[in-house]
Amino acid sequence: MEHASIGIIQLIECPSIYELMACPHFHWQHIPLLELWREKEGCDGYPRTILESYRPGNCIDIFKEALSGNTVDYNGEMIPLPFNLEILKWVKETQKVLSHAKVPSGVKFYNIYGINLETPHSVCYGSEEAPVTNIQDLRFFQPKYICVDGDGTVPAESAKADGLHAEARVAVPGEHRGILCEHHVFRILKHWLRAGEPDPFYNPINDYVILPTAFEMESHHEKGLQVTSLKEEWEIVTKDQDDLDDTVSSRKPLVSSISVSQGGSNKHSLRSEAHATVIVHPQNEGKQHVELNAISVSVDA
Repeated sequence: MEHASIGIIQLIECPSIYELMACPHFHWQHIPLLELWREKEGCDGYPRTILESYRPGNCIDIFKEALSGNTVDYNGEMIPLPFNLEILKWVKETQKVLSHAKVPSGVKFYNIYGINLETPHSVCYGSEEAPVTNIQDLRFFQPKYICVDGDGTVPAESAKADGLHAEARVAVPGEHRGILCEHHVFRILKHWLRAGEPDPFYNPINDYVILPTAFEMESHHEKGLQVTSLKEEWEIVTKDQDDLDDTVSSRKPLVSSISVSQGGSNKHSLRSEAHATVIVHPQNEGKQHVELNAISVSVDA
């Protein structure tokens, strides 16, 4: 029975639970906070409800007090399970090792991380109407989470901050574990490992294959002017066409134009001028046609 009790404690007090705590030394864009609505006596002797905020590293005392009376019932035996400071020491040592880790020379490092899922970032216990009166009751409160973009477990801000020299970092919509089953991830790995027939037009960041289908360029001189015209066409191919809206193919083409000019020797003359138009056609059968038409006119020197 004694060995079983020790085993269950080791199982529950897994270091990974402590490693999931926000690192106090990371330069967060938005610092994760532990917030508590608490009732305290004001200067006038009347109770007041205030919102307390604790940054990473400053909330250890709250954890210690909140879990000081925590126990687990295992086969009728109440096993104490307080906040374990020894495991916290291991975690801090692990963080130090990771912060100084480097990729060996000759080894290429790539980072694929999940996005597009609400991921807990900060947490708030209690409310202005129902504040926390006893920290040891904290574990019985239903918390409210403030979420950011991530894979549902790890915020994207943290996941992409590996601190290593990465050949590439690619965000893929997906869940913390489920991302391993994403076809996009397999295509990225196949591309990086150069498995099978390499596709020079594949872009792992957006999971597109861009195929140039036409290229025409003409240039001629006429009455002291140099006229250059360009026409280029591509097809953007994606294998995730089943995830797209069925109404995409019925939409109208998107047209965008831009004009640029450069002045000549005096304010009444133009040295050169260029116009470009891009037409993006609706997707059809997994392919999207793109056209670029451009023309430039410049005065010969």
